[in-house]
Amino acid sequence: MAGTKKIALNIINARLPGYSDLQQICIDRGRITQILPMSEMTPAQVLDVAGDWISLGGVDLQINGALGLAFPEIEAGDFPKLEGICEFLWRQGIDGFLPTLVTTSVKNFQRSLAVIAEFMQRHEPQQAKILGVHLEGPFLNYHKRGAHSAEYLLPLTIENIQRVIGDYTSIVKVITLAPELDTTGEAIAYLHSLGITISLSHSQATADEAQRAFDRGATMVTHAFNAMPGLHHREPGLLGAAIVHPGVWCGLIADGQHVCPTMLKILLQASGYEQKIFLVSDALAPLGLPDGTYPWDTRQITLKNGTAKLVDGTLAGTTLPLLVGVQNLVHWGICDVGSAIALATIAPRKAIHLPEFIDSNAAQLLRWRFDGTTRELTWRRLESILVTSG
Repeated sequence: MAGTKKIALNIINARLPGYSDLQQICIDRGRITQILPMSEMTPAQVLDVAGDWISLGGVDLQINGALGLAFPEIEAGDFPKLEGICEFLWRQGIDGFLPTLVTTSVKNFQRSLAVIAEFMQRHEPQQAKILGVHLEGPFLNYHKRGAHSAEYLLPLTIENIQRVIGDYTSIVKVITLAPELDTTGEAIAYLHSLGITISLSHSQATADEAQRAFDRGATMVTHAFNAMPGLHHREPGLLGAAIVHPGVWCGLIADGQHVCPTMLKILLQASGYEQKIFLVSDALAPLGLPDGTYPWDTRQITLKNGTAKLVDGTLAGTTLPLLVGVQNLVHWGICDVGSAIALATIAPRKAIHLPEFIDSNAAQLLRWRFDGTTRELTWRRLESILVTSG
């Protein structure tokens, strides 16, 4: 039987986020080798995308589960479920993601970290890749805990950090915490020394407290606006300090429920769009499942139209995929197409220092088409045309 071989190809007349003119993307042996202006055509087979947008797939730095599996509840026998999630997310246009472990017991943290660490040793084509883990808790402010379980919150100390992370420092990429809990400054400095990205949220921090955390190495804010004081003209708070700090990235949920479109636009304009903001899904375990009531730790959440709430009405999260946020921003007229795409594809890579385009696998490429009449933005993977029968 004939196999398949990867072809040499130039994708021409492509719009790319961050470029003002049409470009060509040079692909050789399945890897992206160059991005060149159309004036510098090189000999190769060509795919003319006629002005459509081309990007890598999305990177989701905050996702709590999918297809019914919550990442804090992963057990040793869940490899098939994890594989299913990775395949599902690939079909949703996601190249890589950080499974997010929300506040739970130390035992559950350790078990989930162990399973994910082992699973990360494998990676198959046409699967989103686990890039590491995001710990959202347990070092959160009780009064801004949101849907996090109060019984598992812990004081922010080096000893407790070591208990939670254990031997899995190498796979913990991001940790969300409330900086005001670090009264000595030692805990944040310790996490920074481990090379873990420190993100602030679920917090009542003042602007001064946030600034001290940034000085000690924090570089991110988790789900901006949510689980923190709002912007105020005399009390800018954590978010205000982040907006004016040149080295701090803010994650943003663009489902229209967590943050209203007007405030989305204010934050994006104030922060320079993909220069300091990246989109996250913050999707919960029912991602990919229909509306209904589902278990959530020891409680239940009700899912309706992609929004999940606890019984008392507390917003727990969403089940909309990451790239829906891109489509929303364009449809609402908040972003131009290139900026919106960059918020889910380029910006999250920059925020955790991943390579962006050159030498990436060409199978990751997405082709985006914008209908100016309906303001609808659609996408599809290009992988099917990047291989041919040999």
